[in-house]
Amino acid sequence: MALAVDMSSRDSIQAAFAQAAKDFGPIGILVNNAGITKDGLALRMKPEDWNIVLQTNLSGAFFAMQSVMQGMMKERWGRMINIVSVVGEMGNAGQANYVASKAGLIGLTKSLARELASRNITVNAVAPGFIETDMTAVLTDEQKAGMKGIIPLGRFGQADDIAAAVEFLAGDGASYITGHVLDVNGGMYM
Repeated sequence: MALAVDMSSRDSIQAAFAQAAKDFGPIGILVNNAGITKDGLALRMKPEDWNIVLQTNLSGAFFAMQSVMQGMMKERWGRMINIVSVVGEMGNAGQANYVASKAGLIGLTKSLARELASRNITVNAVAPGFIETDMTAVLTDEQKAGMKGIIPLGRFGQADDIAAAVEFLAGDGASYITGHVLDVNGGMYM
């Protein structure tokens, strides 16, 4: 079932999760994968560009997590996986809003991991590096070559690389892992 959700709207998020829970029962696995960018130098960043990125990437993820928490706590089982970013760990010029949102999501991951562990709910994050997606497709060949030059494996990752990390963290093999940020970046950041 696909539901349209405005991740910058708490009401939209809550309505979507209420509908999903009504149709399918308690949600046991949440993957927060929504994210936007509004890049620009901090000196010239418009307040609305700062706000919408933080609202969508960080607040939206929090409200999604909050929407499934009660059901997971009642079931005494759950998996939450937040998709963060390598730049949330290392910073990146021209992306102050995006980096702040992803770094904040790392902190949120760790806080909720501590808060929910006693209920057998794990909360982890996957931090992709440069992955071949629509987001990186807009880069010039020169930009791509420069980025590949700082990745020890010498290439961009694939969406399947991220999916495999998420699948692992959602499964029984990761039942003793919580509060962890799994870097999937070809060695770009260690």
